Amino acid sequence: MAAELEKEIALEIGHVLFIDIVGYSKLSINEQNAAVDELTQIVRATKQFQKAEAAGCLIKIATGDGMALVFYQSPEAPVRCATELSRMLKDHPRLRVRMGIHSGPVSGVIDVTGKANVAGAGVNMAQRVMDCGDAGHILLSKHVAEDLEEYEQWRPLLHDLGTCEVKHGVRVSVVNLYDDRFGNATLPRKFETVKKRRTRMRWAAFSAALLALAAIVAGIVMFFPNRVRSVLAAP
Repeated sequence: MAAELEKEIALEIGHVLFIDIVGYSKLSINEQNAAVDELTQIVRATKQFQKAEAAGCLIKIATGDGMALVFYQSPEAPVRCATELSRMLKDHPRLRVRMGIHSGPVSGVIDVTGKANVAGAGVNMAQRVMDCGDAGHILLSKHVAEDLEEYEQWRPLLHDLGTCEVKHGVRVSVVNLYDDRFGNATLPRKFETVKKRRTRMRWAAFSAALLALAAIVAGIVMFFPNRVRSVLAAP
């Protein structure tokens, strides 16, 4: 029955921009609806969105507290859309948004209502990357960043953050995209926590090394006086 009601979309590589509204769950129902409507209007006004939609190379998915946009032309498409959106959001300070980008395999269906939906590793990873950030961040997977590094105009904007642990203990390598016109240069809170934990571990290791050294020195101090007395007492 499902096969008769759904038309499958072939597995292919999608360039995914995942967007959500920070603090969405704390808003009232009316505020949530207004925030989603406002975000939708701003996204639809971006040139990259309009270009991809006109070319038929874009799938739009509502996620409740935001959306996922799957581009099929170039790995630059979601990045350009994100930077344009970030600049436009400066005129909407109450709308706090974070974004994550990844390129990977996606597949989907067109259901009986005619609406397109997609799923797959590409979408899942874009969401995981986004989850590592805070309001204003445009975070990229390492895979996307490596693609962009091939172009000189992107290199100065890529700032490696290292790895971040997300749901189910999965670790993802993340790069922060920003300059003075878009993005957020602040270290995400998840990475700040990791940084503090690593600092505590380094201090713990350093303290343990000092204690071990002190024990060795104390042993030497105790051994040599006894050794000297033994030599002097010998006939």
